[in-house]
Amino acid sequence: MSESDGIDDFFDNGMRQSLMIASRIAETLARRRQEAQRQQEHLDSQAAHEAQTRLSAERSSALAVLAPVQKEEWWDKAQPADIAAAHAVAEGWKDHDPTALEASAKIREEVLARYGIDTHDVGTDTAYLESGIETIATGKARQDELARSQEEARKAAAEHEKAMQLIAAAQSEELRTQATKLAPEMERHQVPVEYLANPELAQALQRAHNAKTPKAAAAADSEIKERLFLIGKDGINGPDIEQLRKETTANLSGAGDMHFRDPVFVKAAKEMHEAKLLAEGGFIGSPSASMEQRYERAEKELFARLEGVGREIEERVTGNDSSQLKDQALKTETASATGYGSAEHHAKFAESLEETGASEAQIRGRLTAARSEGTHPSAAVTMGKGAAKARKSRAGAAVGAERSKGGPSR
Repeated sequence: MSESDGIDDFFDNGMRQSLMIASRIAETLARRRQEAQRQQEHLDSQAAHEAQTRLSAERSSALAVLAPVQKEEWWDKAQPADIAAAHAVAEGWKDHDPTALEASAKIREEVLARYGIDTHDVGTDTAYLESGIETIATGKARQDELARSQEEARKAAAEHEKAMQLIAAAQSEELRTQATKLAPEMERHQVPVEYLANPELAQALQRAHNAKTPKAAAAADSEIKERLFLIGKDGINGPDIEQLRKETTANLSGAGDMHFRDPVFVKAAKEMHEAKLLAEGGFIGSPSASMEQRYERAEKELFARLEGVGREIEERVTGNDSSQLKDQALKTETASATGYGSAEHHAKFAESLEETGASEAQIRGRLTAARSEGTHPSAAVTMGKGAAKARKSRAGAAVGAERSKGGPSR
């Protein structure tokens, strides 16, 4: 064996070992690269899976939001914010999901029909869409409420008209029944059936029908004639409160609006009005109550009610301030019992009322009431338990001061 052969063998063995080592390193690197690639592929697959899972969840949520838009019931109750939210979801998914595309078309159709807004012009500006829908919906709601209110008013008016017709029919039937019963008296006095709507005339006819004696029949006939005369003057329903107010305030100083909220005062005003008309028409009344006595009775009742309301005014005016009340009491006590009712007393009393802040109408009412009192309160206390009599005067100007201006001639 030569020396060169040994060297060659050495190098051959070394090369083989080096190649084997390199091969093992390459295999190791290849395995590592393959492992890294497998790991990367696994990570990419996991990320893709997670992304797909999120996408599926978002899609499911979007479809859940869009599902109701195909139902008319939802549109009838949907608020502007609900519609705007559905529009935003549909616009975001319409390029990826057929259901979202269909919902987008439905939303456009409904919004255009209901609110006059084209969602193509709005785009993705949901705030603008919500504001526009809310404005239009509010106006439409007001119009609907107005229409509903008008319809309710129309129905109420129709029901009222129907009720009035039923009442009128019932009254007509009642009048016909009453007319049949009172036919002899109505024929004798030539009373139309519709006049039976006047309760006083109907009562007078009934009394004539029930009369058992000539005296009772004559009294009833006289009352029927009076009532027919008054109906000819004032109509079947008689004078209204406004007519009585004008007549009474023109003839009676101190009568104000508050008195005509008093049923007793209004009744007395009506009786005085009727007594005046009957006296002017030549009626003399009955033996038990002449026309003058009837007028005086109504006039006395008016003064009594006027005084009562006047005292209430005085108490309201002076009762709010104890110092004013004491001051008025001191001033009132300065007027002696002998001077009570004099012009000086009334002037001082009016002055004291003015200082309390009473209005001119209130002062007039209280003075009118004071003039109807005949004696000083302290004197009235000492008169004992005897019944107090109303002061009457027949002489000269006193009659004009005590009575109303338009009374019947005596």
